Formats: sequence, structure tokens, C-alpha cells
Amino acid sequence: MFYDKLENQKVKCFLCAHNCIISDGRRGICAVRENRKGTLYSLVYGRVISMNIDPIEKKPLFHFYPASTSFSIATVGCNFKCMHCQNYDISQYPKKHNDIPGEDVTPEEIVNAAERAGCKSISYTYTEPTIFFEFAYDCARLAHAKGIKNIFVSNGYTGPEPTKTIAPYLDGNNIDLKGSEEFYKKICGARSQPVLDTIRLMKSLGVWVEITTLVIPAYNDSEENLKWIAEFIKSVDPAIPWHVTQFYPTYQLLDLPGTPVKILRRAREIGLEVGLKYVYEGNVPGEGGENTYCPSCGELLIERFGFYIKKNKMADLSAEQAGSQCFKCKTKIDGVF
Repeated sequence: MFYDKLENQKVKCFLCAHNCIISDGRRGICAVRENRKGTLYSLVYGRVISMNIDPIEKKPLFHFYPASTSFSIATVGCNFKCMHCQNYDISQYPKKHNDIPGEDVTPEEIVNAAERAGCKSISYTYTEPTIFFEFAYDCARLAHAKGIKNIFVSNGYTGPEPTKTIAPYLDGNNIDLKGSEEFYKKICGARSQPVLDTIRLMKSLGVWVEITTLVIPAYNDSEENLKWIAEFIKSVDPAIPWHVTQFYPTYQLLDLPGTPVKILRRAREIGLEVGLKYVYEGNVPGEGGENTYCPSCGELLIERFGFYIKKNKMADLSAEQAGSQCFKCKTKIDGVF
């Protein structure tokens, strides 16, 4: 899927915004799509490296069936090379090894396992779901037919045609918006504009979107950068939840400190000052910045500790209105409830 044949058995892949031109016998930047005599093959279809049942809040999605569980899967590989990747052992594996590890699993087996576990959704996560698009797409169609929701946890580098193809079966998408163009080039080996384009496109196609920014000291924690991100989100929709999360030293950024909580608090303040309705602090359980408050009256609606909900005060709207509302002032709370 999503490639053109060129001269001399080369192919051009447009699954993601890298638009790799791949010679015969070579792989793309993701290292899991290989050109074999002018035909582009996915090396990871059905090769599941991780399979877990997670709380939906771990994605993080705070406005998508709170307190539900999500059957979460991944293959190896990624089209980014983030220096701070928490899952680098699987995301970067194919770039350093020739083999493709994982358990052979069919889409039917994934969907049946999610159904048996009572999961509300299936999440394509841990690595970048775009690089195992065909497998995710087949799973998503089967899940959709059974009433199971589908979620991408993504870097947002998906090409426009694949985005339009998956959207009818995709219910939620948490997209990383990491920082400036310089940050993307230096830290991720990518560009920022395709991510901005994907966020706008996903939202326009009716997919519920939440945004995450991992705040890294000295790299993307300036007030200028945080305000730019918040203003962009507002320009798409001020009801998009923004998660500003704490960085911990990992992979190739071991020499940095963790993000000070005061920086996350200020990031949240910036988001609210700009006009976003829902801004959350992540990876700092118990700080209070992970709770949902009514954007109209400020009432505490959902109290969280980490990935778990301690109290949900929202009252259900009527079936016709399909959502949740503030129990105090009756303001409708945006999301999929």
C-alpha cells in the first residue's frame, strides 16, 4: 500500500512524510519496509512484539471513555529516531539488526483477544503505528465491525492518503507535538510541518484528537515554544486536550535532568492562558494537574492519580446528546464518553 514504482526497480513510499525513494534490496528510514525487485513489502505484518492491556489514561487519552481498558499492540520499528525514546529497544531495533522479532498473530486473533478481555478499544502504540499500517488497518476494520474502538498513539508523520484511509475506522488519536522545526530535525530526524498537517487533517476527518508534548529541559521547555504549541492547538480547536508531560533521562539523553514540576505547571498555565479548555500535567501523579475541571465554572469533574481515576463526578447527558457534562453548571464536556 501507498507507494509508486519508479525506474530501475526503485519505489517511492508515501506512507509517511519522509517519502523515501528506496532502491531494490534496500529498506526505508523506518527499516521495516523493503523493496524487493520493485515491490515494497512490509516486514512487520502480524509480527507483534508487544501486547498488553492498558488503562486508556496511559495513552494518554483523558477524554475518551475514561477508566476503560485498551488492548495495546506494537511491532518493532519507527520512522523517527528520537534521542529520548522510552521504547528505543523495540522502535530502533530494525535499524541495528537484520531480523524482525515478534510473535505471529492475525488480525482476527488480536480482535478476539481484545473482545475476550472486555477492552473498549484497541490501541496501536508503543512504537509508531504508521509503520505497521497494513496490520493496524486490518485489525481496525475487524474491530470496528464488532463495536470495538480503535486508537493510534502516533508521532503524526502519517501521509495524507493513509490518514484518510484509516480515519473511517479510527476513533481516537493521541499525537505527539514535540516542538520547533529545529527540535524535530535535531532530536527526531524529521520535520514539524507534516505533524501540524496531520493534526489538522485528523481533526477535520472527525477523529478525536489529544496532543502530548514531552517537555525536555533546554530543548523545548521555553515559554516561547510552549506558547507556540498552545496557540497552534487553539487554532485547530481549543477543545483538544493538551498533555504536557515530564521527561526522564533515557536512551541518548541521559545527561539531562528530569523536567522540574514548576515547568510543567507553567506549561499548563500557558495553555489555559492562551485559551485551551483542557490542559494536563503528565508523569507527576498527585500534583493535581492531571484532573479534569469544568472549563466554565472550574469545578473538579474527574480526579486522577497517575493512570487511575479516583472520582468521576460528571453526570451523563441524555442519550440524544451523547456525552458528559459538568454536574454543577451543566456545561458539556468535550470528548468521547
